[in-house]
Amino acid sequence: MLTISSRVDVMNRLGRAMADPTRSRILLTLLNGPGYPARLAFDLGLTRTNVSNHLACLRGCGIVVAEPEGRQTRYEIADPHLTVALTALVDATLAVDENASCVDPTCTVAGCCDPEALA
Repeated sequence: MLTISSRVDVMNRLGRAMADPTRSRILLTLLNGPGYPARLAFDLGLTRTNVSNHLACLRGCGIVVAEPEGRQTRYEIADPHLTVALTALVDATLAVDENASCVDPTCTVAGCCDPEALA
């Protein structure tokens, strides 16, 4: 059973994972699909060591998992539900920015993308 203390632990781990800009960039990349440290380093303009250290942190936070593939290791978001939740969190955060245009004009959430609510 999930308790309040475990919920607090989960929030702290999630906050730690997203608190660092480099980890956030890695997470956003992994939301699009699995990645490999060398490729992530190249794509993000980072060193392999830096990426590996951040991936270790993300693994420790329970956000990503590592799957050995021969001499390489594939990293991906630990659970598809987490991918959906992180994407929704980013979208919701963008949606409340009053200077940003509506992310989803077909949204049925009350007050979302409602021109009168934005006025």
